[in-house]
Amino acid sequence: MGFARGGFFGTIAGMSHAPQVVRGQFMGVTVPLQAARFVVLPLPYERTTSYKKGTRRGPAALLKGSLGVEVFDEELGRNTYLDGIHTRPARRLSGPAPRVFARVADEVARLAAMPGKTLFCVGGEHSLSHATIPPFLRRYPGLGVLHFDAHADLRPSYEGSRYSHACAMYPISQECRVVQVGIRSIGEDEAHLVGRGHVRTFLWHEHRDMRKLIPRVLKALPPLVYLSIDMDGFDPAVVPGVGTPQPGGYLWHEALELFRAVIAKKRVVGVDVMELCPLRDTVASELATAKLVYRLMGYLAARVRR
Repeated sequence: MGFARGGFFGTIAGMSHAPQVVRGQFMGVTVPLQAARFVVLPLPYERTTSYKKGTRRGPAALLKGSLGVEVFDEELGRNTYLDGIHTRPARRLSGPAPRVFARVADEVARLAAMPGKTLFCVGGEHSLSHATIPPFLRRYPGLGVLHFDAHADLRPSYEGSRYSHACAMYPISQECRVVQVGIRSIGEDEAHLVGRGHVRTFLWHEHRDMRKLIPRVLKALPPLVYLSIDMDGFDPAVVPGVGTPQPGGYLWHEALELFRAVIAKKRVVGVDVMELCPLRDTVASELATAKLVYRLMGYLAARVRR
């Protein structure tokens, strides 16, 4: 029988060294920003989701769902929270998209410039990548993006907006290498951009064997990498609560094999995790998303110690 943290006693039962739960913080823990190894930036923004609404509730659901994740990582055998996690306050993201994205980009640039930290931006719809990735491109010449998603997101504009979540990767692909994994939905108006120019696309139906795919992804990526993860890249059996689900996709451990390999072989400088759309009748999606973020933190921390 399992349990969630933060119940009657505020700590993990039977573990005297477990941290006191701090509500509203990722994993229920916090340290001062200057002392943190990992920084979580919640971005409750939703403007252009074209199927199911609710991604603006994703960051809050992720923070709450993280209380259902053990602080001891069973795969890595470590308490990753001891490296220090700081959660920034959720910002009020209202107004025209260009103005919102400019404010987000300023905050991302400030946090990305702090030494010894890895920033995790959590959304929110995937159009936020218009704001989260460019500061890293300016800071790290030669940076490439691993784009894990069900959708190519390469439209120059969609429904009259170039700031749509369907355009999340288009401006990025004009500036740097983008390696796409899990793609299984492509619009006719973006098909000519798939696998062209700076874009290397691995279609899911052609690359279902992750162990064969990983060496090809590693070869396609440069040494410096930013991870942009849309949760609909997972099979809906794993994460049903997303804005635009698609049949197929990678299962939990398949995707983790990819992320673990990329973090081990490349230098990952930043991460965004987008499109969590919490459902009313299950908390599985927010718990899985929180566990993914915590596991990625663990991979990053373990890499430093190798």
